[in-house]
Amino acid sequence: MAKRVFIPLCTGFEEMEAIILIDVLRRGNVEVVSGGKTKDPILAARKTLHLADKVFSEIKPLEFDAILLPGGLEGTKQLMADPEISSILRSFQKSKKLIGAICAAPSALRNLDIISGDDPYTAFPSSEDLAKGKGGKHTGQRIESHNHVHTSVGPGSAFEFALYILEILEGKDVMEKVKAGLQLP
Repeated sequence: MAKRVFIPLCTGFEEMEAIILIDVLRRGNVEVVSGGKTKDPILAARKTLHLADKVFSEIKPLEFDAILLPGGLEGTKQLMADPEISSILRSFQKSKKLIGAICAAPSALRNLDIISGDDPYTAFPSSEDLAKGKGGKHTGQRIESHNHVHTSVGPGSAFEFALYILEILEGKDVMEKVKAGLQLP
């Protein structure tokens, strides 16, 4: 049975991170469902418009294997302020399902104490102030994993992160086949 992944898209999300995650995972036969606050088009960080598959209120965490948060400064602020996303994230945390975040988005996980104490994580360096005073130990690595939480540094690591997540979900063979088809260096 194909794995199912939820990717929330909030105003100001980083296009590259979201679209590369969606594209690479779908190439690996993962069912990816994007979500928005409403059915209206979502204005991303670089002023491109996007349509989500569903609205947040339609998302049932038990029906998904993972949640992945794209970054973008404004998008991350929106993620952090949305009570539906907080509830969904808490459900994934309680069930110990795969949680991923890239760029500024690990701040949303720190804000909810999904990343806490000395938990290692990585993120875009200038995003640290979004969850000031919260836990976690920033490592500066391109990808960092701790238990079921996986983080990545930013737009330039989006392909690496997407392939990393794909390998976790579907295995090395599927990941290698998708990677070969992408013609990455």
